[in-house]
Amino acid sequence: MKAIGLLSGGLDSTLAVRLISEMGIEVIAVKFTSPFCQCDSGGCCHAAEVARQMGLALTTFSKGDDYLDVVRHPRHGHGVGMNPCIDCRIFMLRKTKAYMEEIGAAFLFTGEVLGQRPMSQHRHAMEIIERESGLEGQIVRPLSAQHLAPTEAEVKGWIDRDKLLGMNGRSRKPQLALAEEYGIKGFACPAGGCLLTDPSFSAKLRDLFAHREKTGMRDIALLKIGRHFRSGESKVICARNGAESDALRQRAGEGDLLFEAAECMGPVVLLEGEAEEAAVRLAAEAAAAYADGDAPEVSVKCWSRQSERLLRVARPDRSALQPYCVHSAKA
Repeated sequence: MKAIGLLSGGLDSTLAVRLISEMGIEVIAVKFTSPFCQCDSGGCCHAAEVARQMGLALTTFSKGDDYLDVVRHPRHGHGVGMNPCIDCRIFMLRKTKAYMEEIGAAFLFTGEVLGQRPMSQHRHAMEIIERESGLEGQIVRPLSAQHLAPTEAEVKGWIDRDKLLGMNGRSRKPQLALAEEYGIKGFACPAGGCLLTDPSFSAKLRDLFAHREKTGMRDIALLKIGRHFRSGESKVICARNGAESDALRQRAGEGDLLFEAAECMGPVVLLEGEAEEAAVRLAAEAAAAYADGDAPEVSVKCWSRQSERLLRVARPDRSALQPYCVHSAKA
């Protein structure tokens, strides 16, 4: 008997994997990576570490360009930010269903807790997710099973329902107590790891979708870098440190312009889109505003893969850039 467990590396999914594994079921762990997830920052893949400790096979799927379409136009809407939680679950479960059929797994399970998250983990949302993913009655939720209708795996006796749990609500105390009992430590963040729930990032993503009909992973990577300003259809990105300056240099495209103070230290600024006079002026002023020193004028180098020139720019007060900022944080 094989089952697929969605394993993020967080506490809930780790506990669910442990519970099902203890019933003698062969568990194949599945992890989805996302350009919006921060849980594995620092180079540690928590799901891989959990799988290693438990001796499980781990298969990883990437949320690619097709997932960006889900984020842009979710059938069931966004949450407080740009998070399409219900559509995201449907997206992952449809892909998992195909993999389940491919390897001959009998059912799949998740670490969801009824009532824990307001958008996707209430009863009605779970019913929608099961129905639209084509998995009605096949998704076991070991941590909250006692509050839910029996699944096929329970009815057919593949797993013992009496050994499943009845967690409910947003309190983490039951999970933490069970983790202590199992000796589980070092799990990933329980919440807040998705950039789509962040107000500032969500504003930048809305701006991107509003001005770009087709987007890809490079666009998402740039959203994570620097301060963002908008001039018409052009985007200006100003790095905040040396690492971000290097990242902008590396990600500059064929038609992009780069700006940097020529005679003092300062950030790299990237201009995407049409190099209209107003956009070029904004990019140069951003480079001057955040350059070191207090000279009233700053020489700013402007270059692309084809050309280079020097601009002399009056150093503006940083507050003058605020009206062009595409998110709510101060420039």
